[in-house]
Amino acid sequence: RALTFLVISCPCALVISIPLSFFAGIGGASAEGVLVKGSNYLEALAGTRTVVFDKTGTITQGVFEVCGIHGTNCASGSCPVESGHPVYTKKEEQLLEYAALAECHSTHPISISLQKAYGKKLDVDRVTDVQEIGGHGVIATVDGHRVAAGNDKLMKKEKIAYRNCSCTGTIVHLAVDGVYAGYLLLSDTPKEDAITAVKELKTLNIDNIQILSGDKQAIVSKLGTELGISQAYGDLLPEGKVAHIEALKTNPSNRIAFVGDGINDAPVLAMSNVGIAMGGLGSDAAIETADIVIQNDQPAKVATAIRIGRATRRIVWENIILAFGVKFAVLLLGAIGIATMWEAVFADVGVALIAILNAIRIQKKKF
Repeated sequence: RALTFLVISCPCALVISIPLSFFAGIGGASAEGVLVKGSNYLEALAGTRTVVFDKTGTITQGVFEVCGIHGTNCASGSCPVESGHPVYTKKEEQLLEYAALAECHSTHPISISLQKAYGKKLDVDRVTDVQEIGGHGVIATVDGHRVAAGNDKLMKKEKIAYRNCSCTGTIVHLAVDGVYAGYLLLSDTPKEDAITAVKELKTLNIDNIQILSGDKQAIVSKLGTELGISQAYGDLLPEGKVAHIEALKTNPSNRIAFVGDGINDAPVLAMSNVGIAMGGLGSDAAIETADIVIQNDQPAKVATAIRIGRATRRIVWENIILAFGVKFAVLLLGAIGIATMWEAVFADVGVALIAILNAIRIQKKKF
């Protein structure tokens, strides 16, 4: 009877099936294009109650197009959006050239779009003393001229009187040697599955969905309305995003997943309960800091990852209940002399095999 008790109480089913359930969950996530760096992150993902998206490159295409260039010779207060590829004056061509050169060392999507819009090979030797200011823009010396290219915050920081444009779009102001030269208007569109991502998250009972961005509040609010997200916050510097996440974390039960792609998102990714980075457009710093990486940059994969996390947690608990339930029942039977060594072997090896088969079935599920 003592030997029967010894065999029954062997914890093989728990020791094998629980880690295997998480390994199977990580494998299943990888098959869906979601890389999870550890089982603890998969478990944390299952308890997520708040999902916060960065805007540019995360929930939008991150591929800006220059749809308007306006020098200081434009009519005051007039900032129409040209359709297609407008023909710029020589002064406006120089405006684009200076902006592209100033941004040539940056990997930000806006910088890349400016270089692409310029369409010519950039002579980087013309650029020196590059200073990239997070959430503001870039300051560089181009052909001996101090060029500042960035948003309203950069102009205010440099104490440059700029034109306030009311157009809906991303504005890149340009100043040369402390004098305002004009602005470039860029547009970005949501990713194809952005609306699907929001709908799927809501079906998972995650109603607290937010957008954080350094863009103007009007742009972010418009995007939030298109996607069905009521909490959209703009005009945020990187430290502003950190403060926002810290405020959300004051509620200990609020498990937060932050989804981002840029180098400025690294601090927020690190401090969230679960940091999710876009693997294609994402910067190396964001991918390195994140706990989970989405390979194909689809925001809808966030909902897929949460479903996999919840399915994994459910299977883990099934195995725990199965193992303890069978073992306690057979132990009781063994105590009164009914269970023999055959039942003891089933309670040990048999339950372990059942738990293993239950664990690996997650790899066969479709999410």
